[in-house]
Amino acid sequence: MGSIPNIIICFTSAFRCSTEDDLSHLSRIPISRSTTNALGSFRSSKICCSKQPGSEVEESPTSRRPPKSGDRMEEYNTAMKRMMRNPYEYHHDLGMNYTLITDKLIVGSQPQKPEDIDHLKREENVAYILNLQQDNDVEYWGIDLQCIIKRCQELKILHMRRPAKDFDPESLRNGLPKAVSSLEWAISDGKGRVYVHCTAGLGRAPAVAIAYMFWFCNMDLNTAYHTLVLKRPCGPSKTAIRGATYDLAKNDSWKEPFESLPEDAFSDVADWERSLIQDRVRSLRGT
Repeated sequence: MGSIPNIIICFTSAFRCSTEDDLSHLSRIPISRSTTNALGSFRSSKICCSKQPGSEVEESPTSRRPPKSGDRMEEYNTAMKRMMRNPYEYHHDLGMNYTLITDKLIVGSQPQKPEDIDHLKREENVAYILNLQQDNDVEYWGIDLQCIIKRCQELKILHMRRPAKDFDPESLRNGLPKAVSSLEWAISDGKGRVYVHCTAGLGRAPAVAIAYMFWFCNMDLNTAYHTLVLKRPCGPSKTAIRGATYDLAKNDSWKEPFESLPEDAFSDVADWERSLIQDRVRSLRGT
């Protein structure tokens, strides 16, 4: 057996981390694992994830008028547990938090102030930010997005937006191809790391990262999913990712409805399907 892997999540208000070997400011939480996958830069583990939501979507807190600041986290976390059916929580008061998934990819929560952009540039060599939030998400938390975008421009960080509705698997499914297109382009461009975020970094952002790893890193969905959640415990929708995979791999008029397929359908694809998916995702650049 190999050494026990560790989960590293960085909260900028308390400490930072630039690599897994920089331990001077980190809390490390050991989790056991059973296997490693074929790519040496990734690690996978069998992790039991809570059941993902179906197609019915309840109203999210960010679609309503924001409550008083003291109640925002409680309401948001209550909604997240109910609609995503997972035990995870977002602690806005601790500041931006993130996890290094690969040497080129970081998944995390929303930057809250321009100083967070300074941190990402200085400590993590971030050259691209992919924001999956809708405008009402930003407004709910009182984030001055224009100040953040301005600071990105000053530091020569490319800020991209691919909005998807929070707690909505269907919106995520529809948005994944374009979001992954932006992510794949940024990683290929290679000027620095890519920071992918939604609000909490527990649903939309990890789903985009997992879909990228599935479609472009020669992994099946379960391997990509376990690789990410081992490093950053979260509960993105596998159903949304499988649905987007189906949408990209199949365009025949006679194709069967995705909802009628087995539960594990499109958790893996043939080589020719992966090649087709990659071509179709790359064709979305600039759209």
